[in-house]
Amino acid sequence: MPRDSNATKARLLDAAIAEFAAHGIAGARVDRIASAAGANKRLIYACFGSKERLFDEVLRRAAEAGPESVPFDADDLPGYAGAVFDHLVARPDLLRLRLWKLLERPAGPGSEAEGFRRRAAEVAAVQARGELSRAMAPADLLTMVLAAAQAWFWTDGDGGPASPEHLARHRAAVVETARRLADPGPAEG
Repeated sequence: MPRDSNATKARLLDAAIAEFAAHGIAGARVDRIASAAGANKRLIYACFGSKERLFDEVLRRAAEAGPESVPFDADDLPGYAGAVFDHLVARPDLLRLRLWKLLERPAGPGSEAEGFRRRAAEVAAVQARGELSRAMAPADLLTMVLAAAQAWFWTDGDGGPASPEHLARHRAAVVETARRLADPGPAEG
C-alpha cells in the first residue's frame, strides 16, 4: 500500500501542535513528535526542514485557527467576546501556542496584525456611527474586548472546577464586560 504523505504530514502537525503547546520550541522534542505521529523523525526534517520551521508552520496554522476563525461583527462586540471565549474553551492549545510565540519567537511568523487592523477599522466605523463607545481608540477597545474574552484563561480563577456552570458564569461575565466596554452610553449615542 503506498504511503499517504499528506496524512503523515497532517499527523506530524497535529503531534507538533500538542508538543509545542505543552513545551514551547525550546522544550519540544522531535522524537516525541515523531512518536506521537507514528512516524520517523527523519520525516519531520524531510517535510519541514527543521524543528524551528515546523514550529513556524504550527504557528501559522494556529493563527488561522485562532481569532481569524471566530466570526467578527463590530456591531456585536459582546457576542464576539463570548464566541472567542467559547473558542478558547474548545481549543486551549491555541492560547498556549500564542504565549510560546510571544516568549520564544516574538518577531517570528504567525502574526495576526493584519486581521487585527481590519477588525479595528470595523470598530472605528461603528464608533463613527455612534453605536460604540468612543471613550477608547478602536484598537484599544478591541484589545480590551479580547482581553476580557481571555481573562479566565490567565488566572487561577475562583478555585472552582471548570464545570459547565463555572464556564457559563465566566462566559456571562466576559459578555457583560464587553457590553459595558462597548456601550456608547446616553452622552455618546
